[in-house]
Amino acid sequence: MNSKFKQFLSELDTIIAKDPATSSKLEAFLCSPGLHGILIYRFTHILWKKNWKLLAKMISLFARWLTGVEIHPGAKIGKNFFIDHGMGVVIGETAVIGDNVTMYHGVTLGGTTSYNSKKGEKRHPSIGNNVVIGAGALILGPIKVGDNAKIGANATVVKNVESNVTVVGVAAHKTKSNNSKLFVPYGISSKVSDPFEDKIVELNEKIRILEEKIQKTQ
Repeated sequence: MNSKFKQFLSELDTIIAKDPATSSKLEAFLCSPGLHGILIYRFTHILWKKNWKLLAKMISLFARWLTGVEIHPGAKIGKNFFIDHGMGVVIGETAVIGDNVTMYHGVTLGGTTSYNSKKGEKRHPSIGNNVVIGAGALILGPIKVGDNAKIGANATVVKNVESNVTVVGVAAHKTKSNNSKLFVPYGISSKVSDPFEDKIVELNEKIRILEEKIQKTQ
């Protein structure tokens, strides 16, 4: 069996495994805009490497209109990439995505104006293997996200993320718990402890105690 066809079947299996609303390969193929965006990207990436760049970008623009997924033909994407829902996803030219990555809608792998790809500079993120990126997350600049990392919904990531950690917030920071069962791609579970929030609660309690002491001395 052709290796590309095997990869296609594997990506269908990935959708079924990760999307509880999809029950068959046929349904995955016909009804997954994320898959449609990825399939068109893989074709445009071949054209891009053959230096048919204008045609590649024109087809990529059509894919954006059709699926709501914008993937630059120059990006490099590994196996079994799964985009859930798809709408609003933007992946820049020099982005690199590893294998078995899951990405929810509204995610941006964006560049920074201080880097120029025309000069061969990398200006978009590199995402490791088995990474999960929650809805609405922004990952900006030529940073690295390590293997098995999880990016919370609406997080803004502007610094490297270590492997095997969960980050949340603006700007993104590590949580105390990396339990995958507590990770929520559309938000963050109340059971996941945010160290910034914990610190604010601690400071508020100290202020309350000080205020009580001041009132007693008056």
